[in-house]
Amino acid sequence: MPLGISVRIGGDEFVVLLPRTTAEETVQIANSMKEFAAAEMIGNIELSISYGYETKTEKRQSIEEIMANAENHMYRHKLYERASIRSKTIDLIINSLFAKSNREAEHSHRVGSICHAIASAMNLGRNAVNQMRIAGVIHDIGKIGVDEKILNKPGSLSTDERRDIERHPEIGWRLLSSTNEFSELAQFVLCHHERWDGTGYPNGLKGEAIPHEARIIAVADAYDAMTSKRSYRPSLSKEEAIAELRKCSGTQFDPGVVEVFVGQVVRQEDVYGG
Repeated sequence: MPLGISVRIGGDEFVVLLPRTTAEETVQIANSMKEFAAAEMIGNIELSISYGYETKTEKRQSIEEIMANAENHMYRHKLYERASIRSKTIDLIINSLFAKSNREAEHSHRVGSICHAIASAMNLGRNAVNQMRIAGVIHDIGKIGVDEKILNKPGSLSTDERRDIERHPEIGWRLLSSTNEFSELAQFVLCHHERWDGTGYPNGLKGEAIPHEARIIAVADAYDAMTSKRSYRPSLSKEEAIAELRKCSGTQFDPGVVEVFVGQVVRQEDVYGG
């Protein structure tokens, strides 16, 4: 096969002409180029290539038509790959958060399991149940924007520190809403600190206006927080935490979610199993 000709046509765009090369051979060459690029790192940044191609098979086809088809093909690839890259970025962000605070990592995984158990008890369906586990795990992803010293502070928070912490639902929403894979979960994350009586944050939503999934996260989040030991306070017993959930049912929490959790989930021997 004759050597190709490579020319730059823009800042980061190139055209490669491959005489007497089939579409299948072109894909092999392009994929090899992507593999070589993926093996290169600049600092912590991975290189990536998006490509499009078109094969001229008839004399009557103009070079302009071939170029336009190749460019359209490239942009379709870019749209798909951007979505994939954003999803990888979300994984990196949540792992970075967990690296900042082991306490946050353990809490998030427990909340995910509790959310899964509540959704299962509600018979929400396999996909919804699995979605609730994921939502529980990533519900605090916005805390990546909170100072590590605040996340790991052994004592109670100051007013300013509390205000900083309360930004995390909106930060999480911005991160997740940029991806196709997590865009639906973004709204659940945004609303998981809203209260049934409308006094929560960030938007003061009330009752049924709060997504049902966010109301599930709220109960799971609160129960785990209450039953987990903190350096500035002892953990509550299961019975004490249940009493607190019942006390706040109808004000902070959705009464229906509390009833399912208390009446069904906490009776299981292993709330965090599955």
